[in-house]
Amino acid sequence: MIDPITRQRLWHIALYLAIAAALLFLRLLPISPGTGGLPGPDLMLALTLAWVLRRPDYVPALMIAAVFVLEDLMYQRPPGLWALAVLLGTEFLRAREPGLRDLTFLLEWLVVGAVMAAMLLLTRTVLLVLMVPQPPLGLALLQYLATLVAYPVVVVASHLAFGLRRAAPGEVDAFGRKL
Repeated sequence: MIDPITRQRLWHIALYLAIAAALLFLRLLPISPGTGGLPGPDLMLALTLAWVLRRPDYVPALMIAAVFVLEDLMYQRPPGLWALAVLLGTEFLRAREPGLRDLTFLLEWLVVGAVMAAMLLLTRTVLLVLMVPQPPLGLALLQYLATLVAYPVVVVASHLAFGLRRAAPGEVDAFGRKL
């Protein structure tokens, strides 16, 4: 028999992977109403950042890297660059998660926006230095803004649909370590 804390953790890991697969599948479907238009939000990034700030033990770093490398390959982006930026951003947030627990949601949203901006700047700088063609800055900024606007919706949906909440003060994991 598996203990309830480990079962819940494994269930959330499987749920994250299922959501990642569903989002990847939906973005690959050719259901675009027309050519061009505004870019939509990166829901996988918003979901990952929200889950890392809520329950970092549900999204291990290796799993985040694997999901975003697969995304890089499927969307024909430079392999590993965006995955590295996301991994650096999530690990930055994971290290500061205990201190961010006491912040209001508005401040958390600002921190997430700053981390996303740093990730965008990192990838664009690397592509610029390596002289790799990149999407126009305007489209990248629009996707950044769309993702930033979608972040609160993702947080609320994660809380209501999956019961994802911040760890309570004094809560322990399966090994008795404080969360």
